[in-house]
This record gives sequence, C-alpha cells and structure tokens, in this order.
Amino acid sequence: MPRKKELSFEESLEKLEGIVKEMEEGNLSLKDLMSHYSEGVTLAEHCTKSLDRAEQAMDLLVKEEQGKVRESRLDIEGE
Repeated sequence: MPRKKELSFEESLEKLEGIVKEMEEGNLSLKDLMSHYSEGVTLAEHCTKSLDRAEQAMDLLVKEEQGKVRESRLDIEGE
C-alpha cells in the first residue's frame, strides 16, 4: 500500500483555515464539529512541528557559523 503524502506546512495551514471557517459558520452537526475539531488539532500540531523544525535548523546554522560566512542549503520539510 503506498504511503500517504505528508502535507506541507502551507497545505496544512490552508486546510486548517478552511476547517475554522466552516466551524465558525455554525452550520455543522455536532458529529461534524467533533470531526473537524479533531482534524484541526492534528493539522495545528503538524504546523507547529514544522515551524519548530525550521526554527531549530536556523538556530543550528547561526550557532555553527560563529561569524564565518559560508553558503549552506537549509533543508525545510516540503521544499
């Protein structure tokens, strides 16, 4: 069975914004609200982890360089 493609930060954020909009409209059943809430929490966690990884990568680059100028590729998930 093929693995499900992991959403990028941007895709996750866009999907999360759509869920919030739907929930704010107030037209969902309780069951759908709970489902949307659960999916939203998962997406928010994914976004937070992506941002944390990017911040850690930047921190490592700053600490490693110690004033030296060196070109280095920054690997960020989804790019």
